[in-house]
Amino acid sequence: METTGTVGYAAMFEQFHPTDLLRWCKVAEESGFTSVMASDHFHPWTPEQGQSAFVWSWLGSLGATTSLRFGTGVTPPGFRYHPAIIAQGAATLEAMYPGRFWLGLGAGEALNEHIVGTYWPEAPTRLRILMEAIEVIRMLFTGKSVKYSGEHIKLESARLYTLPEKPPPMYVATAGPVMSKRTGRVCDGIITVGATDEKIRMLMERFEEGARQEDKDPTKMPRLIQLHVSYADGQQEAEEQALRDWPNGGMPFPKSDIRSPEDFAAMARIVRIENFKNRVLMSDDLDEHLEHIQHYVDLGFDEVYVHNVGRNQEEFIKGYGERVIPKLQWPKEA
Repeated sequence: METTGTVGYAAMFEQFHPTDLLRWCKVAEESGFTSVMASDHFHPWTPEQGQSAFVWSWLGSLGATTSLRFGTGVTPPGFRYHPAIIAQGAATLEAMYPGRFWLGLGAGEALNEHIVGTYWPEAPTRLRILMEAIEVIRMLFTGKSVKYSGEHIKLESARLYTLPEKPPPMYVATAGPVMSKRTGRVCDGIITVGATDEKIRMLMERFEEGARQEDKDPTKMPRLIQLHVSYADGQQEAEEQALRDWPNGGMPFPKSDIRSPEDFAAMARIVRIENFKNRVLMSDDLDEHLEHIQHYVDLGFDEVYVHNVGRNQEEFIKGYGERVIPKLQWPKEA
């Protein structure tokens, strides 16, 4: 019998310089983290977060300097990126680092996608764009010449010449029932963020339903979750750094239509500590962090990616490596 499961490090490009993130990923690997979820942003949420490097340049460096698995959390096709370019980038990384890259996709936010100057559509249209893009990427992964003319995505006689032996898995980030079911049908796994147990169970049920419609076994399909925590030396500092460094985590309203970091900064002024409840675990007690992560393992997630919102990344990584990761109880696998 073997234990299964992944604790991953969430590399947040909105907050940190890519060189620092590379160093911390090496520390994370030494500390027992086995995968990296790297955010894909053009802008930070607030100007104070201060960074926003191009994640795809960095992923090749991560592959070369660690043995970790890694993926994007998440890349939105159809606006800044044509899906053909995402397919090319993903195929290249998986060809270079077989079995290590996974492609995380999502519908995107105006914060990053409005820059191309096209109309920012309503949520149902964004989901249709995402579905077309997934279809295009899947077709290109076959290595055949592809033409595609959808309602939103066009592709003219394109073919990928550099291909991995096996396409990288595609996971989709979703927080709603309709997309969860579609994800089960058309993708290899699901990504979500912390929510109420009731909502998570509902999303997973829809995901399983979609998978079974396509004769897939949902128990063999990865379930990824990203959790935001604020770990610090004292409880007050844990709360203060959440407010200072990740105010967007305490905004209890939809954020996908807000266009500028300055607008987020203005909204940050109304965020209070109580707004982080059930959104960001703020604690200086690593036993509490262990209990928090264990809860999501018990809910059925096999990959848990943890983002510490503070600047104290090395302390967080080493603390988790010593006191959290070794103590997690994963389901047994025969």
